[in-house]
Amino acid sequence: MPTTTFLDQPSRFLFFTGKGGVGKTALACATAIRLADAGKRILLVSTDPASNLDEMLGVTLSNRPTAVPGVEYLWALNIDPEQAADEYRERVISPYRDVWTAAQLVELREQLSGACTVEIAAFDEFAELLAGDQASVPFDHVLFDTAPTGHTLRLLSLPRAWTGFLQSTTEGASCLGPHSGLKMQEARFAAAVEALADGARTTVVLVTRPDHAALREVERTSGELDAIGIKNQQLAINAVFKATEPADRVAAALEERGRSALQALPARLLGLPQLRVPLRAFNMVGLLALRAFLDDHAAAALSYVAPAGAKPSLPPLSSLIDEIAVPGHGLVMVMGKGGVGKTTIAASIAAELASRGHQVHLSTTDPAAHVAATLDGQVENLTISRIDPVAETKAYVDRVMRTRGAKLDEAGKALLAEDLRSPCYAEVAVFTAFSKLVSQAHSSFVVLDTAPTGHTLLLLDTMGSYHRQMVGTDAEAQHASVHMITPLMRLRDPDYTKILLVALAETTPVSEAAHLQADLRRAKIEPFAWVINSSLAAAGTIDPCLEQRVTAELEQIENVRVHHARRVAIVPWLVDEPVGPARLLALARGKA
Repeated sequence: MPTTTFLDQPSRFLFFTGKGGVGKTALACATAIRLADAGKRILLVSTDPASNLDEMLGVTLSNRPTAVPGVEYLWALNIDPEQAADEYRERVISPYRDVWTAAQLVELREQLSGACTVEIAAFDEFAELLAGDQASVPFDHVLFDTAPTGHTLRLLSLPRAWTGFLQSTTEGASCLGPHSGLKMQEARFAAAVEALADGARTTVVLVTRPDHAALREVERTSGELDAIGIKNQQLAINAVFKATEPADRVAAALEERGRSALQALPARLLGLPQLRVPLRAFNMVGLLALRAFLDDHAAAALSYVAPAGAKPSLPPLSSLIDEIAVPGHGLVMVMGKGGVGKTTIAASIAAELASRGHQVHLSTTDPAAHVAATLDGQVENLTISRIDPVAETKAYVDRVMRTRGAKLDEAGKALLAEDLRSPCYAEVAVFTAFSKLVSQAHSSFVVLDTAPTGHTLLLLDTMGSYHRQMVGTDAEAQHASVHMITPLMRLRDPDYTKILLVALAETTPVSEAAHLQADLRRAKIEPFAWVINSSLAAAGTIDPCLEQRVTAELEQIENVRVHHARRVAIVPWLVDEPVGPARLLALARGKA
Protein backbone atom coordinates (compact mmCIF):
# COMPACT_ATOMS: atom_id res chain seq x y z
CA MET A 1 0.00 0.00 0.00
CA PRO A 2 1.50 3.41 -1.01
CA THR A 3 2.33 5.58 2.02
CA THR A 4 2.66 9.04 0.43
CA THR A 5 -0.66 10.85 0.61
CA PHE A 6 -2.28 14.09 -0.53
CA LEU A 7 -1.08 15.70 2.71
CA ASP A 8 2.56 15.17 1.67
CA GLN A 9 2.27 15.83 -2.07
CA PRO A 10 -0.98 17.68 -2.84
CA SER A 11 -2.00 18.20 -6.45
CA ARG A 12 -3.41 21.56 -7.58
CA PHE A 13 -7.01 20.32 -7.34
CA LEU A 14 -8.19 18.16 -4.44
CA PHE A 15 -11.72 16.75 -4.31
CA PHE A 16 -13.10 15.32 -1.07
CA THR A 17 -16.06 13.02 -1.59
CA GLY A 18 -17.78 10.02 -0.02
CA LYS A 19 -20.91 8.86 1.76
CA GLY A 20 -22.69 11.57 3.76
CA GLY A 21 -21.56 12.03 7.35
CA VAL A 22 -18.08 10.50 6.97
CA GLY A 23 -16.23 13.77 7.64
CA LYS A 24 -15.58 15.18 4.17
CA THR A 25 -16.01 18.79 5.25
CA ALA A 26 -13.88 18.36 8.39
CA LEU A 27 -11.06 16.73 6.40
CA ALA A 28 -11.27 19.31 3.59
CA CYS A 29 -11.16 22.17 6.11
CA ALA A 30 -8.34 20.62 8.15
CA THR A 31 -6.28 19.96 5.00
CA ALA A 32 -6.87 23.49 3.73
CA ILE A 33 -5.75 24.99 7.06
CA ARG A 34 -2.70 22.73 7.21
CA LEU A 35 -1.57 23.73 3.71
CA ALA A 36 -2.28 27.42 4.37
CA ASP A 37 -0.31 27.30 7.63
CA ALA A 38 2.59 25.96 5.54
CA GLY A 39 2.48 29.13 3.44
CA LYS A 40 0.47 27.94 0.43
CA ARG A 41 -2.29 30.09 -1.04
CA ILE A 42 -5.42 27.98 -0.68
CA LEU A 43 -8.99 28.29 -1.98
CA LEU A 44 -11.54 26.02 -0.27
CA VAL A 45 -14.77 25.58 -2.23
CA SER A 46 -18.02 23.89 -1.24
CA THR A 47 -20.06 22.38 -4.08
CA ASP A 48 -22.64 20.97 -1.64
CA PRO A 49 -26.11 22.59 -1.95
CA ALA A 50 -26.38 22.08 1.83
CA SER A 51 -22.92 23.45 2.67
CA ASN A 52 -21.91 24.08 6.28
CA LEU A 53 -18.46 25.57 5.63
CA ASP A 54 -19.58 28.85 7.21
CA GLU A 55 -20.39 27.18 10.51
CA MET A 56 -17.21 25.13 10.68
CA LEU A 57 -14.87 27.99 9.76
CA GLY A 58 -16.76 30.67 11.70
CA VAL A 59 -17.09 33.07 8.75
CA THR A 60 -19.94 34.17 6.49
CA LEU A 61 -19.21 33.01 2.96
CA SER A 62 -20.60 33.91 -0.46
CA ASN A 63 -19.89 32.75 -4.03
CA ARG A 64 -16.77 34.93 -4.08
CA PRO A 65 -13.51 34.06 -2.26
CA THR A 66 -13.56 35.31 1.34
CA ALA A 67 -10.46 35.45 3.56
CA VAL A 68 -10.80 33.19 6.60
CA PRO A 69 -9.90 35.11 9.79
CA GLY A 70 -7.20 33.38 11.80
CA VAL A 71 -5.75 31.48 8.83
CA GLU A 72 -3.40 33.51 6.65
CA TYR A 73 -3.38 32.40 3.00
CA LEU A 74 -6.79 30.69 3.21
CA TRP A 75 -9.86 31.83 1.27
CA ALA A 76 -13.18 30.01 1.05
CA LEU A 77 -16.40 30.23 -0.94
CA ASN A 78 -19.72 28.47 -1.33
CA ILE A 79 -21.02 27.83 -4.82
CA ASP A 80 -24.55 29.06 -4.09
CA PRO A 81 -26.73 27.14 -6.56
CA GLU A 82 -29.64 29.59 -6.45
CA GLN A 83 -27.48 32.69 -6.93
CA ALA A 84 -25.57 30.94 -9.73
CA ALA A 85 -28.89 30.06 -11.36
CA ASP A 86 -30.13 33.67 -11.13
CA GLU A 87 -26.96 34.94 -12.84
CA TYR A 88 -27.17 32.19 -15.46
CA ARG A 89 -30.81 33.03 -16.28
CA GLU A 90 -29.90 36.69 -16.69
CA ARG A 91 -27.04 35.78 -19.03
CA VAL A 92 -29.37 33.67 -21.19
CA ILE A 93 -32.37 36.04 -21.18
CA SER A 94 -30.59 39.39 -21.55
CA PRO A 95 -29.87 39.23 -25.32
CA TYR A 96 -33.58 38.58 -26.07
CA ARG A 97 -35.15 41.36 -24.00
CA ASP A 98 -35.32 43.83 -26.86
CA VAL A 99 -36.25 41.38 -29.63
CA TRP A 100 -38.73 38.92 -28.11
CA THR A 101 -42.32 39.50 -27.03
CA ALA A 102 -43.31 39.49 -23.36
CA ALA A 103 -45.00 36.10 -23.83
CA GLN A 104 -41.84 34.60 -25.35
CA LEU A 105 -39.74 35.92 -22.48
CA VAL A 106 -42.14 34.45 -19.92
CA GLU A 107 -41.92 31.08 -21.66
CA LEU A 108 -38.12 31.26 -21.70
CA ARG A 109 -37.96 32.13 -18.00
CA GLU A 110 -40.24 29.18 -17.26
CA GLN A 111 -37.91 26.90 -19.22
CA LEU A 112 -35.12 28.09 -16.95
CA SER A 113 -37.03 27.64 -13.68
CA GLY A 114 -36.29 23.98 -12.93
CA ALA A 115 -33.73 22.32 -10.69
CA CYS A 116 -31.70 21.29 -13.75
CA THR A 117 -30.91 24.94 -14.42
CA VAL A 118 -29.74 25.25 -10.81
CA GLU A 119 -27.45 22.26 -11.25
CA ILE A 120 -25.86 23.30 -14.54
CA ALA A 121 -25.43 26.90 -13.36
CA ALA A 122 -23.62 25.70 -10.24
CA PHE A 123 -21.44 23.54 -12.44
CA ASP A 124 -20.67 26.58 -14.58
CA GLU A 125 -19.07 28.21 -11.51
CA PHE A 126 -17.25 24.98 -10.68
CA ALA A 127 -15.90 24.63 -14.23
CA GLU A 128 -14.53 28.17 -14.17
CA LEU A 129 -12.23 27.19 -11.28
CA LEU A 130 -11.12 23.96 -12.93
CA ALA A 131 -10.45 25.56 -16.30
CA GLY A 132 -8.71 28.64 -14.91
CA ASP A 133 -4.95 29.13 -15.00
CA GLN A 134 -2.71 30.54 -12.25
CA ALA A 135 -3.48 34.09 -13.39
CA SER A 136 -7.30 33.79 -13.34
CA VAL A 137 -7.39 31.48 -10.28
CA PRO A 138 -4.38 32.73 -8.27
CA PHE A 139 -4.08 29.90 -5.74
CA ASP A 140 -1.53 27.14 -5.23
CA HIS A 141 -4.25 24.61 -4.43
CA VAL A 142 -8.02 24.55 -4.86
CA LEU A 143 -9.86 22.15 -2.53
CA PHE A 144 -13.44 21.08 -3.25
CA ASP A 145 -15.66 19.95 -0.38
CA THR A 146 -18.28 18.10 -2.37
CA ALA A 147 -21.83 16.96 -1.80
CA PRO A 148 -22.43 13.30 -0.83
CA THR A 149 -21.36 10.75 -3.39
CA GLY A 150 -24.35 10.36 -5.71
CA HIS A 151 -24.65 14.11 -6.21
CA THR A 152 -20.88 14.42 -6.70
CA LEU A 153 -20.75 11.73 -9.37
CA ARG A 154 -23.51 13.59 -11.21
CA LEU A 155 -21.48 16.83 -10.90
CA LEU A 156 -18.23 15.24 -12.06
CA SER A 157 -19.94 13.58 -15.03
CA LEU A 158 -21.56 16.84 -16.17
CA PRO A 159 -18.54 18.13 -18.13
CA ARG A 160 -18.55 15.01 -20.30
CA ALA A 161 -22.36 14.94 -20.61
CA TRP A 162 -22.75 18.59 -21.53
CA THR A 163 -19.68 18.72 -23.77
CA GLY A 164 -21.02 15.76 -25.77
CA PHE A 165 -24.50 17.24 -25.92
CA LEU A 166 -23.29 20.68 -27.03
CA GLN A 167 -20.97 19.27 -29.67
CA SER A 168 -23.67 17.09 -31.23
CA THR A 169 -26.75 19.32 -30.96
CA THR A 170 -27.66 21.41 -33.98
CA GLU A 171 -30.69 23.34 -32.79
CA GLY A 172 -30.84 26.52 -30.76
CA ALA A 173 -33.08 25.55 -27.89
CA SER A 174 -33.33 22.89 -25.22
CA CYS A 175 -34.82 22.43 -21.76
CA LEU A 176 -32.31 25.10 -20.70
CA GLY A 177 -33.64 27.61 -23.20
CA PRO A 178 -31.50 28.94 -26.06
CA HIS A 179 -28.07 27.35 -26.34
CA SER A 180 -26.39 30.73 -26.62
CA GLY A 181 -25.84 30.71 -22.87
CA LEU A 182 -24.19 27.32 -23.09
CA LYS A 183 -22.28 27.57 -26.36
CA MET A 184 -20.13 30.29 -24.83
CA GLN A 185 -19.07 27.77 -22.17
CA GLU A 186 -18.17 24.84 -24.45
CA ALA A 187 -14.42 25.53 -24.35
CA ARG A 188 -14.59 25.87 -20.57
CA PHE A 189 -16.41 22.58 -20.26
CA ALA A 190 -13.74 20.87 -22.39
CA ALA A 191 -11.00 22.35 -20.20
CA ALA A 192 -12.80 21.07 -17.11
CA VAL A 193 -12.90 17.55 -18.58
CA GLU A 194 -9.17 17.76 -19.28
CA ALA A 195 -8.35 18.99 -15.75
CA LEU A 196 -10.44 16.29 -14.07
CA ALA A 197 -8.73 13.54 -16.05
CA ASP A 198 -5.19 14.89 -15.51
CA GLY A 199 -3.72 12.92 -12.59
CA ALA A 200 -0.90 15.44 -12.24
CA ARG A 201 -3.38 18.23 -11.53
CA THR A 202 -6.34 16.49 -9.85
CA THR A 203 -6.69 14.05 -6.94
CA VAL A 204 -9.97 12.69 -5.62
CA VAL A 205 -9.83 11.84 -1.91
CA LEU A 206 -12.41 9.14 -1.15
CA VAL A 207 -13.42 9.80 2.44
CA THR A 208 -14.96 7.00 4.45
CA ARG A 209 -15.36 5.57 7.94
CA PRO A 210 -14.42 2.08 9.13
CA ASP A 211 -17.92 0.91 8.33
CA HIS A 212 -19.02 -1.80 5.88
CA ALA A 213 -21.70 0.33 4.17
CA ALA A 214 -19.44 3.36 3.80
CA LEU A 215 -16.62 1.23 2.40
CA ARG A 216 -18.96 -0.47 -0.09
CA GLU A 217 -20.08 2.92 -1.34
CA VAL A 218 -16.57 4.29 -1.64
CA GLU A 219 -15.54 1.15 -3.59
CA ARG A 220 -18.44 1.75 -5.99
CA THR A 221 -17.51 5.42 -6.28
CA SER A 222 -13.91 4.53 -7.06
CA GLY A 223 -15.04 2.31 -9.93
CA GLU A 224 -17.45 4.88 -11.35
CA LEU A 225 -14.82 7.63 -11.20
CA ASP A 226 -12.35 5.34 -12.95
CA ALA A 227 -14.95 4.73 -15.67
CA ILE A 228 -15.25 8.46 -16.43
CA GLY A 229 -11.47 8.88 -16.60
CA ILE A 230 -10.74 10.13 -13.05
CA LYS A 231 -8.08 7.69 -11.91
CA ASN A 232 -5.88 9.60 -9.44
CA GLN A 233 -7.63 8.52 -6.24
CA GLN A 234 -6.65 8.26 -2.59
CA LEU A 235 -8.42 6.87 0.48
CA ALA A 236 -8.97 8.66 3.79
CA ILE A 237 -10.50 6.59 6.61
CA ASN A 238 -11.91 8.84 9.31
CA ALA A 239 -12.98 8.07 12.90
CA VAL A 240 -10.88 4.95 13.49
CA PHE A 241 -11.63 4.08 17.14
CA LYS A 242 -9.63 2.17 19.76
CA ALA A 243 -11.36 1.52 23.07
CA THR A 244 -9.54 2.33 26.33
CA GLU A 245 -12.17 0.65 28.52
CA PRO A 246 -12.39 -3.00 27.37
CA ALA A 247 -15.23 -3.65 29.85
CA ASP A 248 -17.38 -1.01 28.12
CA ARG A 249 -19.68 -3.04 25.84
CA VAL A 250 -20.47 -0.07 23.58
CA ALA A 251 -16.81 0.94 23.18
CA ALA A 252 -15.70 -2.65 22.52
CA ALA A 253 -18.42 -3.14 19.91
CA LEU A 254 -17.55 0.16 18.19
CA GLU A 255 -13.88 -0.84 17.96
CA GLU A 256 -14.69 -4.35 16.73
CA ARG A 257 -17.10 -3.03 14.10
CA GLY A 258 -14.36 -0.81 12.68
CA ARG A 259 -11.72 -3.55 12.83
CA SER A 260 -14.00 -5.98 11.00
CA ALA A 261 -14.72 -3.46 8.25
CA LEU A 262 -11.05 -2.60 7.73
CA GLN A 263 -10.04 -6.27 7.61
CA ALA A 264 -12.55 -6.71 4.77
CA LEU A 265 -11.28 -3.68 2.85
CA PRO A 266 -12.23 -4.23 -0.84
CA ALA A 267 -9.39 -5.10 -3.20
CA ARG A 268 -9.99 -1.98 -5.31
CA LEU A 269 -9.24 0.19 -2.27
CA LEU A 270 -6.23 -1.74 -0.95
CA GLY A 271 -3.94 -0.36 -3.65
CA LEU A 272 -4.80 3.30 -3.00
CA PRO A 273 -2.62 5.60 -0.89
CA GLN A 274 -4.33 5.61 2.49
CA LEU A 275 -4.66 8.04 5.41
CA ARG A 276 -6.26 6.97 8.72
CA VAL A 277 -7.57 9.54 11.21
CA PRO A 278 -8.58 8.54 14.76
CA LEU A 279 -12.07 9.24 16.12
CA ARG A 280 -11.80 12.60 17.87
CA ALA A 281 -13.60 13.32 21.11
CA PHE A 282 -14.63 16.84 20.07
CA ASN A 283 -16.96 18.32 17.44
CA MET A 284 -15.33 19.64 14.28
CA VAL A 285 -16.45 23.25 14.59
CA GLY A 286 -14.00 26.15 14.86
CA LEU A 287 -10.35 26.62 13.91
CA LEU A 288 -8.99 25.10 17.14
CA ALA A 289 -10.78 21.80 16.53
CA LEU A 290 -10.01 21.77 12.80
CA ARG A 291 -6.29 22.33 13.43
CA ALA A 292 -6.36 19.45 15.91
CA PHE A 293 -8.16 17.09 13.52
CA LEU A 294 -4.94 15.97 11.77
CA ASP A 295 -2.65 16.52 14.78
CA ASP A 296 -2.69 13.88 17.54
CA HIS A 297 -0.84 16.10 20.04
CA ALA A 298 -3.22 19.02 19.54
CA ALA A 299 -6.18 16.62 19.73
CA ALA A 300 -4.97 15.25 23.07
CA ALA A 301 -4.74 18.82 24.40
CA LEU A 302 -8.41 19.41 23.52
CA SER A 303 -9.58 16.30 25.40
CA TYR A 304 -10.84 16.49 28.97
CA VAL A 305 -12.40 14.27 31.61
CA ALA A 306 -16.13 14.47 30.96
CA PRO A 307 -18.61 14.42 33.85
CA ALA A 308 -20.90 11.42 33.96
CA GLY A 309 -24.09 12.47 32.20
CA ALA A 310 -27.63 11.22 32.72
CA LYS A 311 -29.31 9.45 29.82
CA PRO A 312 -31.72 11.67 27.86
CA SER A 313 -35.37 11.08 28.69
CA LEU A 314 -36.95 11.11 25.24
CA PRO A 315 -39.57 8.69 23.85
CA PRO A 316 -38.49 5.81 21.57
CA LEU A 317 -39.12 5.55 17.84
CA SER A 318 -42.14 3.29 18.50
CA SER A 319 -44.06 6.29 19.86
CA LEU A 320 -43.87 7.99 16.45
CA ILE A 321 -44.75 4.80 14.57
CA ASP A 322 -47.89 4.41 16.72
CA GLU A 323 -49.08 7.84 15.52
CA ILE A 324 -48.07 7.23 11.91
CA ALA A 325 -50.01 3.94 11.84
CA VAL A 326 -53.37 5.38 12.93
CA PRO A 327 -54.81 6.36 9.47
CA GLY A 328 -53.85 3.01 7.93
CA HIS A 329 -52.11 4.69 4.97
CA GLY A 330 -49.95 7.70 4.12
CA LEU A 331 -46.59 8.96 2.93
CA VAL A 332 -43.62 8.87 5.32
CA MET A 333 -40.57 10.82 4.12
CA VAL A 334 -37.28 10.43 5.99
CA MET A 335 -34.91 13.36 5.48
CA GLY A 336 -31.66 14.70 6.88
CA LYS A 337 -27.93 15.15 6.36
CA GLY A 338 -26.11 12.26 4.72
CA GLY A 339 -24.74 9.64 7.09
CA VAL A 340 -27.24 10.15 9.93
CA GLY A 341 -28.96 6.80 9.36
CA LYS A 342 -31.99 7.80 7.29
CA THR A 343 -32.02 4.48 5.47
CA THR A 344 -32.00 2.51 8.72
CA ILE A 345 -34.83 4.58 10.22
CA ALA A 346 -36.89 4.34 7.02
CA ALA A 347 -36.40 0.56 6.78
CA SER A 348 -37.22 0.12 10.46
CA ILE A 349 -40.48 2.09 10.19
CA ALA A 350 -41.47 0.25 7.01
CA ALA A 351 -40.78 -3.18 8.56
CA GLU A 352 -42.79 -2.35 11.69
CA LEU A 353 -45.79 -1.01 9.74
CA ALA A 354 -45.74 -4.12 7.57
CA SER A 355 -45.54 -6.36 10.66
CA ARG A 356 -48.79 -4.75 11.85
CA GLY A 357 -50.54 -5.98 8.69
CA HIS A 358 -50.34 -2.80 6.59
CA GLN A 359 -49.32 -2.85 2.91
CA VAL A 360 -46.05 -0.90 2.72
CA HIS A 361 -43.89 0.25 -0.19
CA LEU A 362 -40.34 1.23 0.83
CA SER A 363 -38.38 3.19 -1.76
CA THR A 364 -35.47 5.59 -2.08
CA THR A 365 -34.50 8.66 -4.09
CA ASP A 366 -30.91 8.37 -2.85
CA PRO A 367 -28.44 7.70 -5.69
CA ALA A 368 -26.45 5.52 -3.25
CA ALA A 369 -29.55 3.34 -2.58
CA HIS A 370 -28.70 1.18 0.46
CA VAL A 371 -32.30 0.19 1.23
CA ALA A 372 -32.08 -3.40 0.01
CA ALA A 373 -28.79 -4.04 1.82
CA THR A 374 -30.19 -2.64 5.06
CA LEU A 375 -33.40 -4.66 4.88
CA ASP A 376 -31.38 -7.76 3.88
CA GLY A 377 -34.37 -10.10 3.86
CA GLN A 378 -38.06 -10.52 3.13
CA VAL A 379 -40.85 -8.99 5.23
CA GLU A 380 -44.46 -9.93 4.62
CA ASN A 381 -46.62 -7.03 3.27
CA LEU A 382 -43.47 -5.04 2.35
CA THR A 383 -42.19 -4.28 -1.16
CA ILE A 384 -39.06 -2.29 -1.90
CA SER A 385 -37.92 -0.31 -4.93
CA ARG A 386 -35.45 2.33 -6.00
CA ILE A 387 -35.89 5.40 -8.16
CA ASP A 388 -32.97 4.76 -10.51
CA PRO A 389 -32.21 7.94 -12.52
CA VAL A 390 -30.72 5.99 -15.46
CA ALA A 391 -33.62 3.55 -15.76
CA GLU A 392 -36.24 6.25 -15.16
CA THR A 393 -34.68 8.55 -17.77
CA LYS A 394 -34.63 5.79 -20.41
CA ALA A 395 -38.27 4.90 -19.67
CA TYR A 396 -39.28 8.58 -19.81
CA VAL A 397 -37.51 9.20 -23.12
CA ASP A 398 -38.98 6.03 -24.66
CA ARG A 399 -42.47 7.06 -23.52
CA VAL A 400 -42.16 10.58 -24.95
CA MET A 401 -40.90 9.28 -28.27
CA ARG A 402 -43.81 6.80 -28.47
CA THR A 403 -46.43 9.46 -27.70
CA ARG A 404 -45.29 12.91 -28.83
CA GLY A 405 -42.88 11.49 -31.40
CA ALA A 406 -45.62 9.50 -33.12
CA LYS A 407 -47.31 12.74 -34.19
CA LEU A 408 -44.19 14.26 -35.77
CA ASP A 409 -42.51 13.97 -39.14
CA GLU A 410 -38.91 12.69 -39.38
CA ALA A 411 -37.39 16.14 -38.89
CA GLY A 412 -39.59 16.75 -35.86
CA LYS A 413 -38.68 13.37 -34.38
CA ALA A 414 -34.99 14.13 -34.84
CA LEU A 415 -35.37 17.46 -33.04
CA LEU A 416 -37.35 15.86 -30.20
CA ALA A 417 -34.82 13.02 -29.81
CA GLU A 418 -31.99 15.55 -29.72
CA ASP A 419 -33.66 17.59 -27.00
CA LEU A 420 -34.34 14.46 -24.95
CA ARG A 421 -30.62 13.65 -24.91
CA SER A 422 -30.06 16.66 -22.68
CA PRO A 423 -28.85 15.65 -19.17
CA CYS A 424 -31.74 17.75 -17.83
CA TYR A 425 -34.25 15.00 -18.44
CA ALA A 426 -32.95 12.84 -15.60
CA GLU A 427 -34.51 15.44 -13.29
CA VAL A 428 -37.86 15.24 -15.07
CA ALA A 429 -37.81 11.43 -15.06
CA VAL A 430 -36.99 11.18 -11.33
CA PHE A 431 -39.73 13.65 -10.52
CA THR A 432 -42.24 11.64 -12.56
CA ALA A 433 -41.35 8.45 -10.68
CA PHE A 434 -41.46 10.29 -7.35
CA SER A 435 -44.94 11.64 -8.14
CA LYS A 436 -46.23 8.11 -8.80
CA LEU A 437 -44.93 6.97 -5.42
CA VAL A 438 -46.57 9.91 -3.66
CA SER A 439 -49.94 9.07 -5.21
CA GLN A 440 -49.76 5.45 -3.97
CA ALA A 441 -49.98 6.62 -0.36
CA HIS A 442 -53.72 7.32 -0.64
CA SER A 443 -54.42 3.59 -0.13
CA SER A 444 -51.28 2.14 1.49
CA PHE A 445 -48.12 3.25 3.28
CA VAL A 446 -45.23 4.61 1.22
CA VAL A 447 -42.00 5.09 3.16
CA LEU A 448 -39.45 7.14 1.22
CA ASP A 449 -35.76 7.19 2.13
CA THR A 450 -34.59 10.43 0.57
CA ALA A 451 -31.21 11.48 -0.76
CA PRO A 452 -28.98 13.66 1.42
CA THR A 453 -30.41 17.09 2.07
CA GLY A 454 -29.15 19.19 -0.83
CA HIS A 455 -30.21 16.62 -3.43
CA THR A 456 -33.66 16.36 -1.82
CA LEU A 457 -34.09 20.13 -1.91
CA LEU A 458 -33.45 20.06 -5.68
CA LEU A 459 -36.25 17.51 -6.03
CA LEU A 460 -38.59 19.66 -3.92
CA ASP A 461 -37.67 22.64 -6.08
CA THR A 462 -38.77 20.65 -9.13
CA MET A 463 -42.05 19.90 -7.36
CA GLY A 464 -42.52 23.60 -6.70
CA SER A 465 -41.95 24.47 -10.37
CA TYR A 466 -44.46 21.80 -11.42
CA HIS A 467 -46.97 23.04 -8.85
CA ARG A 468 -46.67 26.62 -10.12
CA GLN A 469 -47.11 25.52 -13.73
CA MET A 470 -50.19 23.41 -12.95
CA VAL A 471 -51.91 25.77 -10.55
CA GLY A 472 -50.92 29.12 -12.03
CA THR A 473 -51.19 32.48 -10.30
CA ASP A 474 -54.29 34.12 -11.70
CA ALA A 475 -57.79 33.56 -10.39
CA GLU A 476 -58.99 31.67 -13.49
CA ALA A 477 -56.14 29.16 -13.29
CA GLN A 478 -56.68 28.64 -9.58
CA HIS A 479 -60.40 28.07 -10.12
CA ALA A 480 -59.65 25.50 -12.82
CA SER A 481 -57.28 23.63 -10.49
CA VAL A 482 -59.78 23.09 -7.65
CA HIS A 483 -60.03 19.36 -8.38
CA MET A 484 -56.35 18.88 -9.20
CA ILE A 485 -53.94 17.61 -6.53
CA THR A 486 -50.23 18.14 -7.17
CA PRO A 487 -47.41 16.29 -5.33
CA LEU A 488 -46.60 19.47 -3.40
CA MET A 489 -50.18 19.62 -2.14
CA ARG A 490 -49.76 16.07 -0.86
CA LEU A 491 -46.61 17.03 1.01
CA ARG A 492 -48.36 20.01 2.58
CA ASP A 493 -51.20 17.83 3.88
CA PRO A 494 -50.27 16.64 7.42
CA ASP A 495 -52.95 13.95 7.27
CA TYR A 496 -51.38 12.51 4.12
CA THR A 497 -47.65 13.09 4.69
CA LYS A 498 -45.42 12.65 7.75
CA ILE A 499 -41.91 14.04 7.34
CA LEU A 500 -39.26 12.84 9.80
CA LEU A 501 -36.02 14.79 10.15
CA VAL A 502 -33.21 12.46 11.23
CA ALA A 503 -30.09 13.85 12.90
CA LEU A 504 -27.17 12.72 14.99
CA ALA A 505 -26.73 14.59 18.27
CA GLU A 506 -23.86 16.62 16.81
CA THR A 507 -23.57 20.29 15.92
CA THR A 508 -23.51 20.04 12.13
CA PRO A 509 -26.28 17.43 11.58
CA VAL A 510 -28.60 19.30 13.99
CA SER A 511 -27.84 22.63 12.34
CA GLU A 512 -28.44 21.22 8.86
CA ALA A 513 -31.72 19.56 9.91
CA ALA A 514 -32.83 22.90 11.37
CA HIS A 515 -32.04 24.64 8.06
CA LEU A 516 -33.95 21.94 6.19
CA GLN A 517 -36.91 22.43 8.50
CA ALA A 518 -36.84 26.17 7.76
CA ASP A 519 -36.74 25.47 4.00
CA LEU A 520 -39.68 23.07 4.31
CA ARG A 521 -41.69 25.60 6.28
CA ARG A 522 -41.04 28.24 3.60
CA ALA A 523 -42.60 25.76 1.19
CA LYS A 524 -45.55 25.44 3.64
CA ILE A 525 -44.53 21.89 4.62
CA GLU A 526 -44.50 21.17 8.35
CA PRO A 527 -42.24 18.32 9.55
CA PHE A 528 -43.98 15.73 11.71
CA ALA A 529 -41.10 14.90 14.06
CA TRP A 530 -37.36 14.69 14.63
CA VAL A 531 -35.43 11.47 15.29
CA ILE A 532 -32.11 11.63 17.16
CA ASN A 533 -30.33 8.56 15.85
CA SER A 534 -27.36 6.45 17.01
CA SER A 535 -27.07 8.29 20.32
CA LEU A 536 -24.15 7.29 22.56
CA ALA A 537 -25.86 9.21 25.36
CA ALA A 538 -28.89 6.93 25.05
CA ALA A 539 -26.69 3.82 24.85
CA GLY A 540 -24.49 4.65 27.85
CA THR A 541 -20.68 4.39 27.95
CA ILE A 542 -17.71 4.86 30.33
CA ASP A 543 -15.01 5.13 27.67
CA PRO A 544 -13.23 8.53 28.14
CA CYS A 545 -13.35 9.48 24.44
CA LEU A 546 -16.98 8.45 24.09
CA GLU A 547 -17.97 10.10 27.39
CA GLN A 548 -16.65 13.41 26.08
CA ARG A 549 -18.76 12.94 22.97
CA VAL A 550 -21.78 12.13 25.20
CA THR A 551 -21.40 15.49 26.97
CA ALA A 552 -21.56 17.28 23.61
CA GLU A 553 -24.51 15.09 22.56
CA LEU A 554 -26.59 16.05 25.59
CA GLU A 555 -26.24 19.74 24.67
CA GLN A 556 -27.46 19.10 21.14
CA ILE A 557 -30.34 16.88 22.29
CA GLU A 558 -31.57 19.66 24.55
CA ASN A 559 -31.15 22.13 21.69
CA VAL A 560 -33.41 19.99 19.48
CA ARG A 561 -35.98 19.43 22.20
CA VAL A 562 -36.27 23.09 23.21
CA HIS A 563 -35.73 24.98 19.96
CA HIS A 564 -36.61 22.79 16.99
CA ALA A 565 -38.82 19.73 17.40
CA ARG A 566 -42.55 19.58 18.04
CA ARG A 567 -42.11 15.83 18.50
CA VAL A 568 -38.83 14.03 19.01
CA ALA A 569 -37.77 10.42 19.50
CA ILE A 570 -34.35 8.95 20.26
CA VAL A 571 -32.63 5.79 19.01
CA PRO A 572 -29.51 4.57 20.89
CA TRP A 573 -26.25 3.56 19.24
CA LEU A 574 -26.66 -0.20 18.82
CA VAL A 575 -24.05 -2.80 19.66
CA ASP A 576 -25.45 -5.05 16.90
CA GLU A 577 -25.70 -3.28 13.54
CA PRO A 578 -29.39 -2.76 12.62
CA VAL A 579 -29.34 -4.85 9.44
CA GLY A 580 -32.00 -7.43 8.62
CA PRO A 581 -35.69 -7.69 9.52
CA ALA A 582 -35.26 -8.93 13.11
CA ARG A 583 -32.91 -6.13 14.17
CA LEU A 584 -34.88 -3.47 12.31
CA LEU A 585 -38.06 -4.55 14.10
CA ALA A 586 -36.22 -4.55 17.44
CA LEU A 587 -35.03 -0.99 16.73
CA ALA A 588 -38.57 0.13 15.86
CA ARG A 589 -39.92 -1.35 19.09
CA GLY A 590 -37.16 0.02 21.33
CA LYS A 591 -35.91 -3.47 22.15
CA ALA A 592 -32.63 -3.51 20.24
